[in-house]
Amino acid sequence: MKDFNKELSYKTSRSSGAGGQNVNKVETSVTVLWNVQESGFFNEFQKNLIQEKLKNRINAEGFLFLTVSESRTQLANKNKAMDKILEIVNKALVVPKKRLATKPSKAQKQKRLDTKKKLSDKKENRKFKY
Repeated sequence: MKDFNKELSYKTSRSSGAGGQNVNKVETSVTVLWNVQESGFFNEFQKNLIQEKLKNRINAEGFLFLTVSESRTQLANKNKAMDKILEIVNKALVVPKKRLATKPSKAQKQKRLDTKKKLSDKKENRKFKY
């Protein structure tokens, strides 16, 4: 798990939705911004991997952003946003294992055919015979 929170920048705004006076006057919503290409924490391969997997979350200027407004306090939202963006980036860095193509064994093929034969016989026995 890589922790690059020193490269993150934060922007606050008023949360949307219901909430009365608190929502109307307090900037509790936090947006986390991170410039992927200018990061000194990751190598080029990792940056390309992040950009490929998170291309829907990265804007035209190359910033990965995430907005959190779950909590009533700015500090709690900031911590949640930081945790979420770290989690998202670390998930994007995981390279899935290559799948090795395998063939079913003889025993598996025979078992499948036996099951099909049993089912066929069961259905055949339901029919009325002259």
